[in-house]
Amino acid sequence: MYTFLRILAALILVGVLALAAFIFVPVQLTPPQTELAADYQVPEGSGKYAMQLSDCAACHTAVDGERFAGGRAIESPMGVIYSSNITPDPETGIGDVTLDQFRAALYDGIGKHGEHLYPAMPYDNYRKLTEPDVRALYAYFMDEVPPVRNEVKAAEMGFPFNQRWGIRAWKWVALDKAGFTPEFDDEQLDRGAYLVEGPGHCGACHSPRNQYFAQAGYTAANDRFLTGGEIGGWHAPDLREPNSAPQKWAADQLAHWLRTGRNNHAGVSGEMQLVVGESLQYLSDEDVGAMVAYLRHIGRDGPAPETPPARPETSGKTEALLASADPGMELGARLYLDNCNACHFVDGLGANEIFPELDGNSLVNAPGGTGLINIILHGAELPSTEIRPMRLRMPGFANRLTDDEVATLANFVRSGWSNSAAPIDADAVAALRDRPAEAD
Repeated sequence: MYTFLRILAALILVGVLALAAFIFVPVQLTPPQTELAADYQVPEGSGKYAMQLSDCAACHTAVDGERFAGGRAIESPMGVIYSSNITPDPETGIGDVTLDQFRAALYDGIGKHGEHLYPAMPYDNYRKLTEPDVRALYAYFMDEVPPVRNEVKAAEMGFPFNQRWGIRAWKWVALDKAGFTPEFDDEQLDRGAYLVEGPGHCGACHSPRNQYFAQAGYTAANDRFLTGGEIGGWHAPDLREPNSAPQKWAADQLAHWLRTGRNNHAGVSGEMQLVVGESLQYLSDEDVGAMVAYLRHIGRDGPAPETPPARPETSGKTEALLASADPGMELGARLYLDNCNACHFVDGLGANEIFPELDGNSLVNAPGGTGLINIILHGAELPSTEIRPMRLRMPGFANRLTDDEVATLANFVRSGWSNSAAPIDADAVAALRDRPAEAD
């Protein structure tokens, strides 16, 4: 009900603003760039790297589809949007798009026919892209990607969300100024800020949304930036609170997780499987180091400590309970021993780079528990990367456990060891049972 009222209030506000937007807001929000000469030559290899930085393939390649040919379903609270074909096919792709039109799409969310693009494309983040990166991307898609004819389905949006003029009003209140402004007197931190805030568009998932469904802040100067969000039925964790991964892991462990999707503490799940598989694994050591430095610098309590905190003493109580194998133990503990203990063990610490820790895991402790429920039901798979090519898969237990049992097991894990997450109920499990896990 609360979500419905938020949508209704936003609709009323957008409707009022739309009239003003038609009067005051031009279609082209950002003027053409003059930073580089018209005959600027894109350095060899920079186009593909800019594409990897921007994670274009993850959204613009459908499951079992041609690369960059679009058609991947992107769910939103307003309906389903299908990603566009960004191959250089002149009829169904972007083959007839000029550099200025390409930039307008990245910066202002304006399509080649002048239509306002749905913000499923993170142009609110891509507005920070530098002109060299914009031109590198344009050169890559025009010269290095083969054209694919693929007519993408229209967005499945009900009224009034199928009226694109409303997006014009949304942009007026939602978009930040274009361009990236360094905020630190440190080259590495500024590079990390650019990668996270701009091409990496981390805030698209990891920042909450405000009353306009816009990202709550686009830089670390905003206290809500990167403090958690929702994407495709998964909770994207807060990256700035003291117990979050960037703030409590050692820097080398965070870097390894970004490059491989796994480390001594956790493995990626949900949409992050695609982010690692299509983007982060290809970044240079310098750029991964810059992202790590930036994320560890912007913690809510200041820069992360160099030495990771010790494991809480409360973890031992659950370990002792499970190790006792008492036949009279509660159902949650028995379900854990039957289904989870062989891999994650009685201490909840799993095995380095193979079985993730459950004690202190951000997915386990996430509000709502949707990610944990999804994994218990449908399983999870770590992506294959150049550094760690082996795909490791956890099986799903949807056919083995009832909704009540999944909820009981999840609540045992969410309250075990040092975890202290709120309980979930069987209704939350039922809502996700028939919904396949994302990032297939």
